[in-house]
Amino acid sequence: MAAHNELGIKGEDLAVEWLEKNKFEILERNWKSRFEEIDVIAKKDGMLVIIEVKTRSSRVFGNPEESINLRKQRNLVQATESYIINKNSHLETRFDIISIILNKSTFEIQHIPYAFSPFD
Repeated sequence: MAAHNELGIKGEDLAVEWLEKNKFEILERNWKSRFEEIDVIAKKDGMLVIIEVKTRSSRVFGNPEESINLRKQRNLVQATESYIINKNSHLETRFDIISIILNKSTFEIQHIPYAFSPFD
């Protein structure tokens, strides 16, 4: 497996661990639609939370969350619509980002709730 794939998997594992510690109920991991893969789908305070996890080993190319461009956001919104229809969900929905800088032995997690809206 490529190093960047391993980094991404480790980042998602850290994100899920952080979410669970912060009382998010994990509903799905790596849920796929024809539009996009949703990294984590969770529930908290009666709200459906769609979470994009971005992990980098450094900030050389900027903060991880900066890579979530408008096209990626639109694809996530479309995937979320598919999920909502598929699961017949009636929960209010928000889009969060978890940004992770993961070095060899240390990591830094930043949670960005309401990172974008489907109307942006």
